[in-house]
Amino acid sequence: MDKASNDSKNLTNQIQQILLKKSINDALKEMEIFVDDISYVKKGKYNFLEIVLDKVGGIDLDSICEATRIINPIVDKENFTSDSYILDVSSKERG
Repeated sequence: MDKASNDSKNLTNQIQQILLKKSINDALKEMEIFVDDISYVKKGKYNFLEIVLDKVGGIDLDSICEATRIINPIVDKENFTSDSYILDVSSKERG
């Protein structure tokens, strides 16, 4: 892949991440949870869509689980990638 094609692919991925972040933030607004970061990374032979959530005052495990149930269909609908991947939703580290 030449540099121009790679740059174009990276830009497309960044735009998709921004749109996905907005969709998720809209869906989680009532829970007062927001997306801190989204990344799509390859670790070994697996692809991960990593979504890091945060909330003023911190976020507990039950809220992460509930948010994941909300996020999963959004990610499916947005058709983020045609590759198979593992959805990894976590909270922002504190400390």
